[in-house]
Amino acid sequence: MKKIVFVFTLLLTAVVSAQEIKWMTMNEALAAQKESPKKIFMDVYTNWCGPCKLMDQKTFHNEDVVSYINTNFYPVKFNAEGTEEVFYNNQTYTNPNYKEGKKGRNSQHYLAGALKITGYPSIVFFDENASVIAPVPGYRTAQQLELYLKMIYNDDYKTLTSNAAWRAYEKKFKPEFKG
Repeated sequence: MKKIVFVFTLLLTAVVSAQEIKWMTMNEALAAQKESPKKIFMDVYTNWCGPCKLMDQKTFHNEDVVSYINTNFYPVKFNAEGTEEVFYNNQTYTNPNYKEGKKGRNSQHYLAGALKITGYPSIVFFDENASVIAPVPGYRTAQQLELYLKMIYNDDYKTLTSNAAWRAYEKKFKPEFKG
């Protein structure tokens, strides 16, 4: 009986971990890109942000989102008010004004400022050479995020050079992810 419980627990653990995004730091993603080029998907969040927590619970645990991101991107989880030291574009970004133990908002990390992040959550996409493609501010459901994931992964964004082209693309897009 103990063996059956052990095997069941092991299988359940494997299924649960398979349904999670394999987050990495920006430094890890940049190093991985050098070995095997792939676009980067960065979730920019803060600890106090309610919509960030909701997106973590709902969108980033949707099995279609998890599978698509893990397969096609290097997923980065980045605290826009954290203390991580990031070496990007030959520059080191830090958060020297961070105040340990402060409740609520803290100072913004210099990388978040350089990426022009003005609200949370935000998603930032980078191409295979770590150049910023686009930041996407705001909470997104799985199906709303699907549009951006597929547009970026398939390089469709390169042809969307006007608001009219974007609206036509958005209208034509048929989501496939389960809600």
